[in-house]
Amino acid sequence: MEKKNFYLTTPIYYPNSNLHLGHTYTTIVADVLKKYKQAQGFDVFFTTGTDEHGQKLQESAIKAGKAPLEYIDPIVESAKELWKTLDIDFDAFVRSTDKIHEKNVSEIFTKLYEKGEIYKGSYKGMYCVPCEAFWTESQLVEGNKCPDCGREVSLSEEETYFFRLSKYQDRLLKLYEENPDFIQPESRKNEMISFINEGLTDLSVTRSSFDWGVKVPFDEKHVVYVWIDALSCYLTGIGYGTDEEKFNKFWPCDVHLIGKEIMRFHAIIWPAILMALDLPLPKKIFGHGWILFDDDKMSKSKGNIVYAEPIIERYGMDALRYFMLREFTFGQDGNFTYTKMLNRINSDLVNDLGNLVSRSVAMCEKYFGGIVPAQTELTELDNDLIETAITTRDRVAELMDKLNFSMALEEIWKLVRRTNKYIDETTPWTLIKEQKEERLKTVIYNLLESIRIISGLIKPFMKETSLRINEQIGYSDYSYEDLTKFGLLKVGTKVCKGKNLFDRLDVDKELEIIIQKNSELIELRKKKNLGASQVKEEAKESELITIDDFAKVELKVGKILECQPHPKADRLLVFKIDIGDEVRTIVSGIRKYYSETDLIGKKVIVVTNLKPVNLRGVESNGMILAASDDENLSVLTVLNDVKEGSEVS
Repeated sequence: MEKKNFYLTTPIYYPNSNLHLGHTYTTIVADVLKKYKQAQGFDVFFTTGTDEHGQKLQESAIKAGKAPLEYIDPIVESAKELWKTLDIDFDAFVRSTDKIHEKNVSEIFTKLYEKGEIYKGSYKGMYCVPCEAFWTESQLVEGNKCPDCGREVSLSEEETYFFRLSKYQDRLLKLYEENPDFIQPESRKNEMISFINEGLTDLSVTRSSFDWGVKVPFDEKHVVYVWIDALSCYLTGIGYGTDEEKFNKFWPCDVHLIGKEIMRFHAIIWPAILMALDLPLPKKIFGHGWILFDDDKMSKSKGNIVYAEPIIERYGMDALRYFMLREFTFGQDGNFTYTKMLNRINSDLVNDLGNLVSRSVAMCEKYFGGIVPAQTELTELDNDLIETAITTRDRVAELMDKLNFSMALEEIWKLVRRTNKYIDETTPWTLIKEQKEERLKTVIYNLLESIRIISGLIKPFMKETSLRINEQIGYSDYSYEDLTKFGLLKVGTKVCKGKNLFDRLDVDKELEIIIQKNSELIELRKKKNLGASQVKEEAKESELITIDDFAKVELKVGKILECQPHPKADRLLVFKIDIGDEVRTIVSGIRKYYSETDLIGKKVIVVTNLKPVNLRGVESNGMILAASDDENLSVLTVLNDVKEGSEVS
């Protein structure tokens, strides 16, 4: 059976070395959508890229003392490195400075001119250099400011070529009426209709006040402006002008994913240009909201930027991808806070998913030697779980078709929570005590099989986590069709409990750390306009400490006098340690590696000048030093018998 084709795009970004969380949002969404459609059997093509022409970039290059491409190239590589870090699987990355694209732009402009869709004139109006846009006086805000970026505009007049946008006013309104899903969400469509009803004017599509751009073939003192240049990248990406077979295979675009601030360009100007070129129109243009920080749009000038890199480094790529898609309703503005993110990691990823996988695999190892047991007679309770598991995929598919990623993940998490509840309902620990082995086999099998389905469902969102779950349950032969079938995990398969999928976070402690790391990256990028690889190197260097820094840490030899389990935490031990001049209470998370009696009488190395911290109701006054690898942990001690309180230097 021939695969269906699916083409999606994200905006052709202005090349910015300071790509913050708001910039990455659209691209993460596009990548998830691509992976989901591929799982469904579609042949998917995903185009993104960079808009590298224009006055703003030319001026930035001049300020840096560089030629435009010399200035832009490292920034583009930085963006590509970030997409790689986020596991963004694009098929085409179109730079507007690519020779093939510049040729396309030149030919498109000539075709429109020869058809009478473009004519020469002069333009006088209020111009915003950062946005590279002209505005009428009625469109300005606060008297003389750009309605998009809030910066002051200036009066500009120049000779220009115009695209006959006004000609397409009625056709655009008819398009929206006959294709109600063309613009989504509904609120964006209403905005576009309102804008058109105010009256469309012809659009300036060239500039003569600067020369960094594609030259108009028949009038080289003009360069083609962004409306034709950048938007045409969506055509270049799938072979327009070079690969007719690929172009015809994927065009028209199934969905343009964009931020709401550029809706007008994509929902009004772009369809009009395509109409003028006699090309089919995109099927859907979806304008999502902004990721806000403290209820304000992220902006370098405002200093309220959140970067993805520190979050990925500390909590992993999947945690960030999950939070961005689960927390915010796609299409609406969403307010980002670190506290929300950390709590979501603890509740959804640690408590719900992580504990489900860990407990289920551990019980299989404990009760059946790690071998998947055979399912026997089913009860109503089992059938309820099975019904939830095999019907989740189709509910998720319906929501994904609507680009409702948050609710799609909620449907998956309903299954996660239902499976956790199944453990509490069946109480496997009671079944083993009562020697109900056949019933226990069914329960354990149902748990592992539900986890198999969950792993397949989360794969487009969290590929790395899905693969780690597969390793633990011994399953890898996934297909989309398998997600509606129960009983595919083979009896006799060996399971193996690995490391925690996600570790529980001390929210207060993590807040301090992640805010500090983000602040350091902001300062680093203020000082230099660096690519991602350079940032990493400087960040490493900035983390080096001096001998004076080290001297601030007070290390002493301590003798362990007592050790008790923490009354409220399974992983913590509470120690009484003699450090010479006093006996300290110190709480340490090493219960997995040591029992209460293993360390009594031992002399260990203790940090004694840490600020006290309350750990689940017990105040800890210091830290026991330990070394660990992936599997083992060892507290640090001394070779010779030295007195308690001896300083370590």
